[in-house]
Amino acid sequence: MGLSISVATGLYGLSFGALAVAAGLSVAQTAVLSLLMFTGGSQFAFIGVIAGGGAASAAVGAATLLGVRNAVYGMQMNRLLLPTGWRQWLAAHVTIDESAATAVGQSSPDEQRRGFWTAGVGVFVLWNLFTLLGAWLGDALGDPRRWGLDGAAVAAFLGLLWPRLRQRESVALAVLCGVVVAMAVPQVPPGLPILLAAVVGAAWGWWGWWGRDPAADAPTLESTR
Repeated sequence: MGLSISVATGLYGLSFGALAVAAGLSVAQTAVLSLLMFTGGSQFAFIGVIAGGGAASAAVGAATLLGVRNAVYGMQMNRLLLPTGWRQWLAAHVTIDESAATAVGQSSPDEQRRGFWTAGVGVFVLWNLFTLLGAWLGDALGDPRRWGLDGAAVAAFLGLLWPRLRQRESVALAVLCGVVVAMAVPQVPPGLPILLAAVVGAAWGWWGWWGRDPAADAPTLESTR
């Protein structure tokens, strides 16, 4: 799973490299941006603002806003994987949608660690490799949609999501978030629809937590014997 998500996401780096150069960045700037920022949504938001003639401060603000989700992933991965020393710094850098989703999709702690590192490092290597290739090829690639690259990452995410839809509540939440994203796409700047879906998911969890009956979670006399 980690290898397949790495290939699917890495290939999409071709389109980012080509679009970044088209937005006015040099090949070297594009490569450094992928190495240091390394979160696809933020990178696309950054070059989107630049390509539209926006200021660098606006580009950084949009990229930062979309990168907030990685901080949430980071807290969860830190509790799940318990990295120490230099591994904690490396884990922070490769904590992205793909590595976090691959990790939580596994059942055992060993497989969670294997999934996280395989997807995280795999995406990092291939994303940067194909970003450099896309920047170098530039306009020779043409429209990335011709090659299906715009759907590769989406298909990979669906593959990660599908096994987790085992309960009606999970299915309902997925459908609701999908509807929110579909309605928001024409109305708000790129990248914000997924943040709105995250807010919906957080509100759902908060409402469920407050609506839970504490007595139902309390241990009974029989369960403590």
